Amino acid sequence: MTAASPNNPVDLADLLAFYASAGVDEALEDAPVNRFAEAVPKPAERTPAAAPRESKAPEPATGPPRLDARALPDAPAPRPPTSAVPDEAQAALARQLAMTATTLDELRQHMAAFEGCNLKATAKNLVFADGNPQAAVMLVGEAPGRDEDIEGLPFVGRSGRLLDRMLAAIGLDRSSVYIANVIPWRPPGNRTPTPHETEICRPFIERQIELVNPKVLINLGGPSAKTLLNTSEGILRLRGNWRVHTTGSGIAIPAMPTLHPAYLLRTPAHKKLAWRDFLEVKAKLREVS
Repeated sequence: MTAASPNNPVDLADLLAFYASAGVDEALEDAPVNRFAEAVPKPAERTPAAAPRESKAPEPATGPPRLDARALPDAPAPRPPTSAVPDEAQAALARQLAMTATTLDELRQHMAAFEGCNLKATAKNLVFADGNPQAAVMLVGEAPGRDEDIEGLPFVGRSGRLLDRMLAAIGLDRSSVYIANVIPWRPPGNRTPTPHETEICRPFIERQIELVNPKVLINLGGPSAKTLLNTSEGILRLRGNWRVHTTGSGIAIPAMPTLHPAYLLRTPAHKKLAWRDFLEVKAKLREVS
């Protein structure tokens, strides 16, 4: 096929018809184009010196408009985080109330009216004490559980039944002992009381011990021993060794740290250790009587 002559319209029409029948619908360049090659900018045309440059208005941005921070309203200042745990003022109030109680009944009334410990909001009852306030032996655990919270008495669940058997083994029962806890309100879900909660309640149990004035104190479990004996040692190291609890009035009370009944239910092999501790208590009672 001969090339079409640009001066012959008939030849050009035939050529276009041929391309259309072959499926060509676009006019392409003679040389192939590399679409992946970087575009080389064309040299800018020089503007005559005499001609002034025209300032072009900036093209509108295609993206979302930017916000001017100065046009925004002032953000509110961050609020300090609120805590559900009472502050030091509540601990000071607890110490003041404990000091003013001259009897166990007054102490109980002060504790029932005290709103400074967040544990009270979730507990059903104040678990104050059980047993004989004139007893020679006072036992102190950590905190009430579910059964204790329902009945308002310490050690009435499985741990309490085991404790009753331990006391009976050395000739004691609830009529001859006095039982309380460091924390008088059940922590939610039986969780471990926080150090702040323990410090809030510490003045109450210390005053309770002072008012009962027992001849022998038994610390049931590590938290009770650490709180009332001012020590950081673990209960397995503390147990079986006589310590001293000093009251606010300066009276020294012999104290025996031992394993908590709940721990003994989980670790029955250590019941023999608690048995030795209770034999020490029995011997001490003969000595101080």
